[in-house]
Amino acid sequence: MEYYHDKRMQKIFQILEQPKSLEEMDLSESFIKNLILKLISTYGSIKVRQIHEITGLHVDLLEECLHILEEENFCVPTAGGFLFPSVEYTITKQGHEKAVKLLSENPYVGMAPVPYNSYYEIMEVQIKGRFPIDVPKEVVENAFKDVVGLDHAKKTLVEAAIGGKGFFIYGLPGTGKTFITSKMSDLLPPLVIPKFIEFSEQVIQLYDPDFHRICPEQPEDPRWVKIYAPFVFTSSELTSEKLETNYDPNKGVYETSPIIKANGGVYLLDDLGRQKEDHNSILNRLIVPLENKKDVIYIKGAPVIVHTHFIPAFSTNLEITIMDEAHLRRAPLHIFLDTPATPDILEVFKRNLDILGEKYDENVLERFVNVYKPSFEGGENLQPSFAHARDVAEIARAIRIRKGEDRITEEILEEALDQHVLIALQRKFTPSLFERVIRKK
Repeated sequence: MEYYHDKRMQKIFQILEQPKSLEEMDLSESFIKNLILKLISTYGSIKVRQIHEITGLHVDLLEECLHILEEENFCVPTAGGFLFPSVEYTITKQGHEKAVKLLSENPYVGMAPVPYNSYYEIMEVQIKGRFPIDVPKEVVENAFKDVVGLDHAKKTLVEAAIGGKGFFIYGLPGTGKTFITSKMSDLLPPLVIPKFIEFSEQVIQLYDPDFHRICPEQPEDPRWVKIYAPFVFTSSELTSEKLETNYDPNKGVYETSPIIKANGGVYLLDDLGRQKEDHNSILNRLIVPLENKKDVIYIKGAPVIVHTHFIPAFSTNLEITIMDEAHLRRAPLHIFLDTPATPDILEVFKRNLDILGEKYDENVLERFVNVYKPSFEGGENLQPSFAHARDVAEIARAIRIRKGEDRITEEILEEALDQHVLIALQRKFTPSLFERVIRKK
């Protein structure tokens, strides 16, 4: 679909051809040679093919650099076949001495980075004019195909995606706040980012496989990666310090913060108000990146501007008043998720059983619904929660396996319901409709 690989993306792919010589390369010769030398020293002996796989540098460029390093008596070819990629190189004593010094100054060994200027220019091209977005109907349908109900929330998320506007999502636990927010990034078009950035001989890590999903089509230059719009989230563990870019001396890289990794996508600050640090301090730290769509990081004391063009999402189980007006202006849309409807809970429960590949008796579904039916209909009158549907299905599977049964029965479901802590607490402390009427009298 053109939405995922439009004309702008096609032009970027044309620009990102893999350099095949030092003359074409956007990094300095010394940086490349030092990277290769550190790699050979780390392995002792290594084939050119492996160097190519680790650094992403073209074999022709590696041949050019290795011949220079060989002439400088830093490494020697010791084995291999007729084809250059199969040639094995070993570090010399002189090369090892230099590599030790290089590694002490900068221990980074890995994928060749992209110069900061290239990163900034390519990102500017992609971010400029990104909103408003005309999100195709089929993209919307695909993004929310796993979401049951919550039609109002879906509509608001589409509007947020179109305009690039932040939103505040709130409601009781188990109403699906985190789940539906995680689907929003699927509404946004993909982008190309460098895996690593070079600034003043230092390496900044941008690509994070925990948050960045790789697209099927990729640029020729493997130092760049095309990703789907990221969904990055933090929760109660978040502190102001974790919003900064910090140096990892073991890896030799500056590890970027969540708000930088979220560039081009969605950043969710979940469980707002439950952080150990005052949440207002955290929100104040976010104001500049939200307002300017850029943040400043410090590399060896030097300020470096990076892109933070993400859609902010704030989620809480507490009252919306937890955010003051200044912060709410950065997230002008709001979504309130009320207690889910019982038919929606049943559908999610059934879907989870199907995903798990579980067979079950028909009366299992009827029994599950009865947990949430009002007392006057013969039900237990418990508060519905999407989390119940997922957890009970998984607990029931575990009980079924323990018992050696081939399907989930009503008896197994009863055990699963008894085992679920939140259901057990509701049963203990939630009075029935009849009891509430008596108490009022």
